[in-house]
Amino acid sequence: MAKHSDIATVETGALQPLEQIENLIHVIRGKQVMLDRDLARLYGVETFRLNEQVKRNIERFPEDFMFKLTREEAESSRSQFAMLNDDSISSQNARTSSTEEILKSQIVTSSDNSSTSQIAILKGRGHNIKHLPYAFTENGVAMLSSVLRTPLAISTNIQIMRAFTASRHFWASNAQMFQRLENIERNQLALSTQQVELSSHQEEMSTHLSENDKKLEEVFRRLDNGEAKPTQGLFFNGQIYDSYAFVCGLVKSAQKRIVLIDNYIDETVLTLLDKRAAGVTAKIYTKFFTKQLRLDIDRYNAQYAPIDVLPFQDAHDRFLCIDDEVYHFGASIKDLGQKWFAFNKMEITTDMLLKKM
Repeated sequence: MAKHSDIATVETGALQPLEQIENLIHVIRGKQVMLDRDLARLYGVETFRLNEQVKRNIERFPEDFMFKLTREEAESSRSQFAMLNDDSISSQNARTSSTEEILKSQIVTSSDNSSTSQIAILKGRGHNIKHLPYAFTENGVAMLSSVLRTPLAISTNIQIMRAFTASRHFWASNAQMFQRLENIERNQLALSTQQVELSSHQEEMSTHLSENDKKLEEVFRRLDNGEAKPTQGLFFNGQIYDSYAFVCGLVKSAQKRIVLIDNYIDETVLTLLDKRAAGVTAKIYTKFFTKQLRLDIDRYNAQYAPIDVLPFQDAHDRFLCIDDEVYHFGASIKDLGQKWFAFNKMEITTDMLLKKM
């Protein structure tokens, strides 16, 4: 069995420049770390040998010093590794011409099966990861100096410590800028979400209005043809004529009687009820029976078929009874179309309603 310091080395060049080492520092799980494969290359040893030495001294590497990546983290770090090597290739043509040549120059083939599989893993970056790498925090890298004691490892460790320090200074110096960029990105995302929601809401409203218009057209068509009256509906503010025409249609459809329960009455309601057919009686129950209303009714009754108006204090909602059918209205008849309101036909008869009065 090899001793702790007996580690097979790989071919390597001179000590790596500080900026090249900084490129190998990743941020994973909110911590600045370096991966075992990158550290092995820098130390001039094989990755499996580095990990072997760590496992022999595992008590020196708690979770805040070293942890194993998940498959997703490994895939992400592998992509970053590939991009960094591409950049290194462009700037160091004198040393190598491709990523494959870099790997070949930094890894020696060994008769050990583990070594062979390690080479396959590093060369096969386009395939699935067979072994998940380990990540070492700054403390973990510092602890490696007590495990790897070759001259190159000692010199490299000093460079790595300087790289971690430079990286911390960079992030600290630009923290405010990064925070601003993060806020801008967050605001853009929120704005984009709001725009999508607004667009979706407008589309829904447009569709709803279109469907409602079709329903109203069908209501008017049936009223004009004397067909069955609608059982419910919804009008929006501004649909003054549509709502007026609808109620006119109900009034015209009455054959025997019309009963209106509405606390707010004016002369427009009297004009509306005048559209009833000959012989159809009309009666109004209202809470606010003013002198002006009495005067309007007297003048109306002097010229047209009379309308009986009686005081009634117990109603809050509005009800329009056409023969034996009772319609509930969300707005007073005189205010039709000024605001949103709904109507629906109730499952009771006019006599059932009047018996409660």
